This record gives sequence, C-alpha cells and structure tokens, in this order.
Amino acid sequence: MARDKDKNPEKASVAAEERPNTEEVKDAIIEEIDDGRESEGDVTLSKEEFELAREEIAKLRQAMDSAILDAQRIQAEFNNYRKRNASLRTDSLDEGARETIKAMLPVLDNFDRAMAAADESAFAKGIEQIRKQFIETLQKSGLEEIPAEGSFDPNLHDAVIRDDEGEGESGTITAVLQKGYMVKGRIIRHTMVKVKS
Repeated sequence: MARDKDKNPEKASVAAEERPNTEEVKDAIIEEIDDGRESEGDVTLSKEEFELAREEIAKLRQAMDSAILDAQRIQAEFNNYRKRNASLRTDSLDEGARETIKAMLPVLDNFDRAMAAADESAFAKGIEQIRKQFIETLQKSGLEEIPAEGSFDPNLHDAVIRDDEGEGESGTITAVLQKGYMVKGRIIRHTMVKVKS
C-alpha cells in the first residue's frame, strides 16, 4: 500500500508545492534584515559629538595598540625566561655529573695503582674487569682522558717536576705522574706531568 502512495503523481506534486522554495526563503530573510535596519533609524550627530566620538575611537585604538605591545613584550620575556631556564637546567645537570665523576677519580687512581702492582692471577684479572667496567660507566657520563703525549700544554697539563736528565726537546712531556680528565669538554683535573727542561 505504501508503494501505491508513492506511485500517485497527484499526491507527489501536492507535497512538492507545500515545500518552500529556497529562493523565496532567502528573499524573506533579506527583507527582514532590511526592515530591521530601517526600524533602527538613522542617527545624526552634531559636529561636536562627531569630534568627541572620533577622539574616543582614537583613545580606544591607542589603548588597544598599547595592550598588544604589552602582550608581545610579556610573551618575549616569557620565551627568554623559558630558554634561560632550559640552559640553566642543562648546565646544572652537567655540573652535577662533573662533580660526581671528580669525586670518583681517586677510586679510579687506586684501580690503576692496583693494576700496576698486579700479577697474572685470576683475582688480578677480576680487578681489571671491574676497572674496565667502571671506566666505561664513567665514559657514558662524559669522562674523557686528557692526552699526555708530545709537548707540554699549560691548558691541559700541570708540570710538577722538571726532567734535567737525558736527551730530548725542551717542553716535552717525559712522564705522566697522574692522569688528567675532562667531562663534557671541561677539565675536572689537569694531568700531572714531568717535563723536559
């Protein structure tokens, strides 16, 4: 039965006539808007009122521009603050790593002394493995040994003893008395060396 209703052309045309035309609806809306404008009425200002309104608008624009500049300045200050804090945080972490590793250097020196006096026993080999693991852990935190070959560099080395014996060029390192280290590009301990005079 529902199919019979759909097939009836007379009923379909009546339903189409009842639906509003979109153009008519659009024209009706525009007409209502225009009527609303007319009902508000025209406003007439005297010359003095017009000048006062113009001055008020200028003041509001100036206040708006000032508020925008203040907001931009505050945003720039906040960005600088955020960058400065990120830099300080990184520096603090690096400095903490340096101080911790510096406190462990005497332990590393004692491992080196123990290995210099060690024999070929299994115990000595175990100590060597522990020393190697300790150094690898410190290297992961940024530890680097300062090279001590060739000529003396006062920025990296600390000359403790003069070597007057034997041949060699003046200013050449002849022996390392204590290894020096740096962490993340900064020296935490200079290399103590013996230098040819």
